[in-house]
Amino acid sequence: MFEHRTDPLLPRHTFLARVAFYAGMALLLVGSALGLGVVGYHYLGGLPWIDALVNASMILGGMGPVDPISSHVGKLFASFYALFSGLLFIGVASLLLAPFVHRIMHKLHLDDE
Repeated sequence: MFEHRTDPLLPRHTFLARVAFYAGMALLLVGSALGLGVVGYHYLGGLPWIDALVNASMILGGMGPVDPISSHVGKLFASFYALFSGLLFIGVASLLLAPFVHRIMHKLHLDDE
């Protein structure tokens, strides 16, 4: 996906297209995770759709739950969704930073030659 260190630096428009692609993939991941959370909170947690959306958004954003969950299966879902959200945050941050870090590293290697 990325060019080899011996290849020339990508032109700006190609680099911006790469950044847009990675941002789109990150948005797709976050949107899918939000959808999973909304469905899970609605069906497993017994929350109305709008409350399920609020809870999933708050957990995914790292803020914490809003509504208490009373069922055991709902509590299990909330626990696993919270852990999943924390790992997703790390993955999405890495995905967004990857093109920039690669470009910096590539530029540093070009300066050596």
